[in-house]
Amino acid sequence: MTGSAGRPAAGPKPAPARDELRAHLVRTMIAGEVATPRQNNLLHYRRMAAGHPYYRLGLELKPSWTERSVLEMMVERCGVDPDPRHIYGDDTIDPDITIDTLEAMGDRIGLAARRKENVVLATGHPATLTPLYQGIARALKEAGCRLLSPAEGWTYEVEVGYGGSELRRIVYAEPGVAMLEGDDGRTHHTHDPDPMEAMLRELATSASEDSAEAKPDFWPDLAIADHGWAGAAGQAGIDTVGFADCNDPALFAGAAEGKIDVVVPLDDGIAPHHYAPLTAYILDRAGLHPSG
Repeated sequence: MTGSAGRPAAGPKPAPARDELRAHLVRTMIAGEVATPRQNNLLHYRRMAAGHPYYRLGLELKPSWTERSVLEMMVERCGVDPDPRHIYGDDTIDPDITIDTLEAMGDRIGLAARRKENVVLATGHPATLTPLYQGIARALKEAGCRLLSPAEGWTYEVEVGYGGSELRRIVYAEPGVAMLEGDDGRTHHTHDPDPMEAMLRELATSASEDSAEAKPDFWPDLAIADHGWAGAAGQAGIDTVGFADCNDPALFAGAAEGKIDVVVPLDDGIAPHHYAPLTAYILDRAGLHPSG
C-alpha cells in the first residue's frame, strides 16, 4: 500500500518504551501535573464518601468511606497530592502509577485475546477516548474475541439544565464501542451506570428461558470501560478494567474493594491523538498488534 505521493503508507507507530511514555504523559498533562482542580477533586471525594449515587458510578461501596480515607486511597492508587491542606489549585496524577496500571490492563487484555473471550467496551468520554477504545477493540476482534453490542438503540431520559430532560440512546462506534448519543445526533459525556445495566439486562434475558445456566454463553468475560459503564460492570461481577480521572474516586474505591480489576489514572479530557501512545503500549503489553 502506498501513500498519495507513491511512498509506502505509514503503519501504526511502535509502542513507546516506558521512559518515553512517561515523558509523553507528563508533557501532554495526561499524568503528572494535571489541569483537574483540587477543589473539584475534594468535592467529589466528599460526595462519594457521603453515598451520593452520581459519584459512586453504579458501585455499591462500603459505608465506611470518609473524605479523609478517600483522599488517602487516591494518594495510593492515583497519586494525588497527599496534603489535606491543599484545597485550591491543580492536582497531580503519578505517571508511574499510570504506566503500572496500563501494564496490568494490557496483561488482562492479552489474557482475553488468548482465551478468545467475550468483551464489552464502553466509554462515557466519547469526545476524547473513543480512538483508544477502538484501537483495543479492533485488536481483540482480530484475535478472535467476540465484541458484544447489546441494547443498541436503548433510550432513557437524563436531566439537563433547570428541570429539563433530554433523551439519550446507546450507539456503537465500530467495531463495537458503546457510548451515548442524543437527539441532536451528537455523542454525549455520561457518568451514568444505567446504560451498562440495560446492556447486561438484555444479555441476561436473551438466554433461553428453560436454560439451566445462570448466565448465557455470551455473557461478558471482560469489560473495558470508564465512569458508570465500568462501575455497573464491576458491580455485576464482570472482570473490569478501565480508566478514571483523579476527580472520579469511585472506580478506585471499587478496585480497593475488589470489584474493579484495574483502574488506570489519567486525565480523560485531553485531545484524542495524545492517547495513541497509550493504546500502543497496552496492545504491546497484551501481545497484540494495532491495525491500520
